[in-house]
Amino acid sequence: MDKAIVALLITDIGVILFSYFLGGSSTLLNTQIGFLTSSLVLLGSMKSYYSMVEGRLNVGSIPDDERDTLDKLEDPYDLYDDEKQEEDKEKSLQEVVKEERENLKKNRRSFFDTAKDSKAAFSFYRLGAYILLILGFFYLNNNKILEIPFYLISLFIPTVVVVISLMRKS
Repeated sequence: MDKAIVALLITDIGVILFSYFLGGSSTLLNTQIGFLTSSLVLLGSMKSYYSMVEGRLNVGSIPDDERDTLDKLEDPYDLYDDEKQEEDKEKSLQEVVKEERENLKKNRRSFFDTAKDSKAAFSFYRLGAYILLILGFFYLNNNKILEIPFYLISLFIPTVVVVISLMRKS
């Protein structure tokens, strides 16, 4: 994440120089509001997802399964397990259906589980950054200085910079 911040700062210097010499103070204001708010949204998202993953790893809420990943992908419902097929031959259809219904009920996610997974979506960092993004847009629009092409381009640039910096990291 540190490399992404450094890359964003270096890119912002380039955006400042380019927009000031290209269009003046109005273009500079458009690009800076767009660039900074988009950067805050990205960094807030990265921070909230990082905290969520760290928290789950520390708690140990990621279940260990005896089946490997390839087996789960090829046979997600465990239909081709030899031991299970032997047991299923002895059971009647009603017993199998009843057992599968119990498995579905057991795997049903509660409201608490869903809320725990959506913590990152409703984090303070992301919500605050989106509020700043909306306020910046309204500020530019209400003062009649909104230049849509420069604003949209400056919203897009941080995404490209962060993706490239994260790809270089790995």
